[in-house]
Amino acid sequence: MIGKIVVSGISLILVVGVVIGVIAVVNRSDGTQSTNDLSQEKAVIQMCQPTNYKESCTKVLSSANSTDPKELIKAGILAISDSLTKSMNLSEDLVGNAGSEPRTKLSLEDCKTLLKNASDELQDTLKKMNNSDMKSIAEHADDFRIWLSSIISYQELCVDGFEHDNNIKSKVQNSTNYGNELTDNVLTILGGISNILQDFGLQFNLPASHSRRLLGADGYPTWLSAADRKLLAVDNAGGPAPNAVVALDGTGQFKSISEAINSYANAGNGRYVIYVKAGIYDEAVVVPKTHSNILMYGDGPEKTIVTGKRSFNGGVNTWNTASFVVEAPGFIAKNMGFENTAGPDGHQAVAIRVNSDMSVFHNCKFDGYQDTLLYQAGRQFYRDCVISGTIDFIFGYGAAVIQNSEIIARMPNPSQVNTVTADGKTEKGQNTGLVIHNCKIVAEAALFPQRLTVKTYLGRPWKEFSTTVVMESELGDLIQPEGWLEWVGKQLYYAEYANTGPGANTANRIKWTTLHFLNSNEAQQFTAGTFLAGAAQWIRDAGVPFFLGFR
Repeated sequence: MIGKIVVSGISLILVVGVVIGVIAVVNRSDGTQSTNDLSQEKAVIQMCQPTNYKESCTKVLSSANSTDPKELIKAGILAISDSLTKSMNLSEDLVGNAGSEPRTKLSLEDCKTLLKNASDELQDTLKKMNNSDMKSIAEHADDFRIWLSSIISYQELCVDGFEHDNNIKSKVQNSTNYGNELTDNVLTILGGISNILQDFGLQFNLPASHSRRLLGADGYPTWLSAADRKLLAVDNAGGPAPNAVVALDGTGQFKSISEAINSYANAGNGRYVIYVKAGIYDEAVVVPKTHSNILMYGDGPEKTIVTGKRSFNGGVNTWNTASFVVEAPGFIAKNMGFENTAGPDGHQAVAIRVNSDMSVFHNCKFDGYQDTLLYQAGRQFYRDCVISGTIDFIFGYGAAVIQNSEIIARMPNPSQVNTVTADGKTEKGQNTGLVIHNCKIVAEAALFPQRLTVKTYLGRPWKEFSTTVVMESELGDLIQPEGWLEWVGKQLYYAEYANTGPGANTANRIKWTTLHFLNSNEAQQFTAGTFLAGAAQWIRDAGVPFFLGFR
């Protein structure tokens, strides 16, 4: 929960009034500005100063008719909401004029769902802001930024569904681009909130990293209770007492994972534990947003497996092909496997889509070909996992750290190349991206004989601000000397640090100004304790080991 602090309304008004109302010239009929107008103008200028889209920022914030920094930020969020409504209306209109093209109709229907999800997420964020004072908002600025960044992810998923129809894509993108611009303005304001508040004369003595809370003595995150920490520390043999047991052979309460999730209504306020016995569960599983704080564990990633075979080539848009979907915050999965068996001919075929803020995956396996793991939004941490695929098989729009894991490139179809990552960051103000830390990137047995002729790259530049860092990892000789696929953009951020193995030689890396070879100080910002905003408290020496910094 966002904390609250009682601030005297009178004293706050006095502080803001004294600082912002320094300029006091009052003329009316002669055309010059009044004191209130000038004070508000100055407040807007100060608030918009760090933004990347100053014109739209000034226009939106000026309409607020306030000098209160909280009200100005809220005005920015309300403008995003208005833009989302217009995008939803456009999608609704286009549905009726889509003609007979099935894929376009499907994509427009997807957009309606995605934009509605974005609107709901935005209202949740606005509610949290309404329930917080300015000090609390500033302290939790990184949390607000992650939540707002998810709005962009929904809009991008909508737009990305129209790769087959440039005409409709252009119309939808023109609509959502303005919403992304407005969102980036608020993201940037929150990113520089300390300096902005100083300009307003508000001194809160904020910690340097805002919402990045200190690690507990046992190395666990503050959002995990003592009971949760014990749950994470158990091994397979001594699993935690579950609220629900799933077994295909009828020895549990439920025969399907979905049934167990639906039983969550009786969860109460604690964490809801679901034990999934060994078996192959061929079902489309969704953990809905309302079912927060579920811990699901199995008998091992090669024994308890969730499977599916929906694919883009089979008539389903990418984001809906996932065998397992997590939308609820605080989800933990342990000792489970997730796969999509559509194969390389299925094209985009997701094994798991994660839209779960502050989620943890430990000792899990994710198998697929193209687009295996979609880290859609929120802060996510993967530890001791195995992830396999071919094209863009780790991709998304959220903030994810994959640590101490094995990443396996598979044999693609003829004429295809392997790209391990494709990050979808589209705006500079987002605190999102992908970090691969202390992992191994290798070839599967089927690819190994041809690993030097079938090209494999660390990443494909996908969006304008794609951000991916590979550090302290062992890179096999399957990685091309160039390292990364060619890109004509100038804004992305790709980086390497202290990697080893034959694929880590950077002498012949692609010559980009946006490819960085980091020193230790620069790489520090991408360690889990720093990069995962507000989520730098993880397991250190019990159950699930964790590196806050370097290994």
